[in-house]
Amino acid sequence: MTKLFVGNLPYKATDSDLQAFFAEAGIQVDSVNILRDRFSGEARGFGFVEINDDAVATQAIQTCNGRALMGRALVVNEARPPERREQQSAGGGRQRDFGGSRNRW
Repeated sequence: MTKLFVGNLPYKATDSDLQAFFAEAGIQVDSVNILRDRFSGEARGFGFVEINDDAVATQAIQTCNGRALMGRALVVNEARPPERREQQSAGGGRQRDFGGSRNRW
């Protein structure tokens, strides 16, 4: 299973619009997920599609990258794993005292 990143999506595009976009290019996708803001529900301008066949995924990148959907040229490439956010350790970073239960005397 190959996961593809799809960027520069129109904010009004739906999952079914994106699936139809790939279908018009002859690409069968197994799942579509346009990311939305968790508070407003508005699209964030990017999403992901999953394709079972690696060869078809490569074809999807070559065929769909740069093609327009609703007047916007999409960016289609292989998704990368999310970057890990490092948390600062108690001794290495800035500490803030928000008045917790620590003794101040």
